[in-house]
Parts: sequence; structure tokens; C-alpha cells
Amino acid sequence: MLYLDTSLLVAALTPETNTADVQRWLSEQVAGQLAVSDWVTTEFSSALSLKTRVGALAVEERDQALDAYRLLTLRSFEIVPVTRNDFLVAARFLDRSEMALRAGDALHVAVALRTGAVLVTLDRELRDQGIQVGVDCRIPTDNA
Repeated sequence: MLYLDTSLLVAALTPETNTADVQRWLSEQVAGQLAVSDWVTTEFSSALSLKTRVGALAVEERDQALDAYRLLTLRSFEIVPVTRNDFLVAARFLDRSEMALRAGDALHVAVALRTGAVLVTLDRELRDQGIQVGVDCRIPTDNA
């Protein structure tokens, strides 16, 4: 299973410098192997709202991206639940001062660790921190 983080999906569904590469990578993936959590959904909405507020995304573009995301979650993505224990594991990661994770990223790492999924992200720091705790993490555009 490939657990997709928010940065990847924001790049896939809104105009960013690597949108074409991310879209190409997504189109090459096998149906049924892609997963997100409800936390990704929350972060995706937050990211699009921020892009809209700062003028990087028109309201119509935001609405189209939200519709596309919802369609992907219905047709192409497995929804992985976030458990209470995932929050506790994420907190343990954050207790480690040497780990440079934000709370949301720690939660992604905890979900990937529990499920044995490969964490796919565009965030190099998240990738590096995830690898430190034993999660297989990849940046798909490194191969583009």
C-alpha cells in the first residue's frame, strides 16, 4: 500500500511547479494500492483554503480541486482510519527533540508505520524523519 500525504495531493490537484510530474506518477499507479487517511482530507481542505485566502487559487479552482479529491477518494483511494494509538505514537515522535516533525506529519508517519505502508510525500524533511523511525518513505518526483 502507498500512503499518500497531503503535499502530494495538493501538487496533483492544484497548479504547482511539479504538478505534471505528480499527475504522471499517480496515473502510473495500480488501482487499489493508493491510500489516504481522513487526516489527509482535513489537511487538503486546509491547504486549499490557505491557497485561496492568499490569492494563489481562485474559488472556482479550489472547488474543482475539492471535487476532484472527493472523486479520487471514492474511486481510487483506500481510506485508512486514524486510531487513538496513532495519535499517541505521533506524540512519542514529537517528544523526541531530535525529530523535526510537525504534529500533522508525525501523524502521517504513525499511520504509515502501523499499516506498513510506504509513505509517499513531496516533503524531504518528512521523508527523512520517517525513514529514521523505520517507515519506507519515497518522493515520486525524484524519479521523474
